[in-house]
Order: sequence, then C-alpha cells, then structure tokens
Amino acid sequence: MITCPNCNEHIDDDSHYCDQCGQQLYFCNRCGKVGLGKRCTSCGGLMLTPEDMKRSVLNRTEVAVSIPTSVAAGIPSLTLYNGSLNIRLTGINGAIIGRRQGPYRVYFEQNMYVSGVHAQLQYSARTGWCITDKHSSNGTKVNQRQLQPDVPAPIKDGDIVSIANINLQASVK
Repeated sequence: MITCPNCNEHIDDDSHYCDQCGQQLYFCNRCGKVGLGKRCTSCGGLMLTPEDMKRSVLNRTEVAVSIPTSVAAGIPSLTLYNGSLNIRLTGINGAIIGRRQGPYRVYFEQNMYVSGVHAQLQYSARTGWCITDKHSSNGTKVNQRQLQPDVPAPIKDGDIVSIANINLQASVK
C-alpha cells in the first residue's frame, strides 16, 4: 500500500490515480517515492507518471534512472515496512540499503548500527526478490536467520527482514 500525497489515504501499490480523491500519482525516478511536484522532496529526482517512466525507458531517454517495481511490468512489487518507525521502502531492483549509499539512506543515515553499504535488493525471474548482505558490521537477517555476505536470500510475503537492529515486514504482491 502507498499513501496518496494529496489526501493521505492508503491505496494499492499499482495505482496510477488515487481511488479516493482522484489525484494522479507521480513517482520519483531515483528512489521510487510517491509525491507531488516536479522534484522529489527526499532525493531531488524527477517526479514522473508511470506512463512517462515506461515511455522514457522504451525510448531510452536519460530521464528514468530506475523504475519503482510497482510500475515496472512483470516484476512484483516489494515493500519493506516498519509502522512504528515510519519506514516504508519500495523495492528497486539493484538498490543498496545503507546509511551512506542508496535510495533508502534517508531512513538509516542517523542509525550507527546500519553500515554505509549494508545490503542490496535484487529481483530475478528465477528466484524472485532477494536481499544480499554486503559485509555489514551488524548483519542482515531474514526471519531471524543470519545471512552470509554476498549470498542472496529470498524474500517472501510476510517475511521479517532485519537490517542491523531494524525489523521490516515484507509485502510481495
């Protein structure tokens, strides 16, 4: 679920318009966040409609850097969230999770337990969504199972992914 930036209602991840207020949704071409305006308030990326993102990739323009998985055709959406910490990560294929790098750094930059480059999300048609620990200091876990560095671990709907001391519930649709 995503939150409409206009009316704050929760709507489906694959929506192009809010089904409550009718607002057209715009996605950041860098970090995948939903917002209004021309630039993302989190990372400064361009805000594009899902149609614009698909069109720019098909035309091989320089506009789209990465497509949120909820928009990319054929890839199931991945959301990692922790409601009490107000963290909601939308999976981006190849994205780094870390305190210093990656599109999610805004959530972790003040947490000294999270490494600068902690983990990486990946999607493949064969294995689905996976997370790989990148030699982090305080580890990455899936359902309390410690991951070995550079060994991808599958993420399924309902799994708990732990980035150092932060637990995130996975939603795969």
